[in-house]
Amino acid sequence: MEVYIGVDVSLELSSVCVVDRAGQVIRETKVASEPDALVDFCCSLSQQIVLIGMEAGPLSQWLFAGLTEAGQKPVLMETRQVKSALQAMPVKTDRRDAHGIAQLLRTGWFRPVHCKSISAQEIRALLSGRKLLLNKLIEIEHGLRGILRGFGLKMGKVSRGRFLERVNELVAGNPMLEEISQAILQARSALQTEVSDLDRRARSLARADGPCRLMMTAPGVGALTALTFKAAVDDPARFRSSKRVGAHFGLTPRKHQSGETDITGSITRAGDAGVRAMLFEAAQVLLTRVQAPSDLKSWGLAVARRRGLKRAIVAVARKLGTVLHRMWSDGAEFRSTVAAPAATT
Repeated sequence: MEVYIGVDVSLELSSVCVVDRAGQVIRETKVASEPDALVDFCCSLSQQIVLIGMEAGPLSQWLFAGLTEAGQKPVLMETRQVKSALQAMPVKTDRRDAHGIAQLLRTGWFRPVHCKSISAQEIRALLSGRKLLLNKLIEIEHGLRGILRGFGLKMGKVSRGRFLERVNELVAGNPMLEEISQAILQARSALQTEVSDLDRRARSLARADGPCRLMMTAPGVGALTALTFKAAVDDPARFRSSKRVGAHFGLTPRKHQSGETDITGSITRAGDAGVRAMLFEAAQVLLTRVQAPSDLKSWGLAVARRRGLKRAIVAVARKLGTVLHRMWSDGAEFRSTVAAPAATT
């Protein structure tokens, strides 16, 4: 008998449901959220396992790797699709979620998700750590501005390099504010140091990586953009066409068509928001700051004249994702001008 196993992953215990091809429940239980525990459970079944499904997530990637190494057949399922399907159930429990995941596996109504390699996960961890510290740094600066504003002390527009000097000017003569500001400024200084260290680590990693060096030849693409894109794509061969990259990262328009209704909306915002933000930033730099001419910039400026700058940036970001994937796949540097095909006589 062939069976499908749905796993609703939790931090400590995961709910597991086993169904046959007819959809009948064979077994339900809870298993420790550890690869060895799931492997032992699978080995205890006498039936042939077709697929083991779980929603994509940080813990799921670890379990996926352990199950794959043990010779099982796990699959990561697209989270938004699974969530939409399970919302049809009036009562939500971990047990019912595992049952629903198993039924999605059985019917084939799911979208598999690529499991990132260890190197890609390490790069994402580096970028996530840097972003976390940077956000905390900005939060501390805004918090200090708010504290001083309560005393009528307005920071105004000031560069990050002059932030310390400006604060000391404002709090001079007030012992309480001097003590408070010094404590906050010391925390800010420590965060600045760590963010700078992670920045150097990221840039060094990008310079040492072949695909990243290729991507950085494209105008507007820096080390962080190249690393973010590389970690998110992981394996360029998983896209049959480079044009699919824009849709994968949510840079294509929404579409709602039903009967006489046909609406084209804003972008879908699907996939990795970090990659989308980096491509958008690179496209903005390309259109507004890069001076060197290129076919990509000319095309983007033409779109800006017709549809406005914001839409042009989104369009260039989508095309830039396609270009970066093609460069990576072909191992070729960016070409500012693509030669037109020779005319035939």
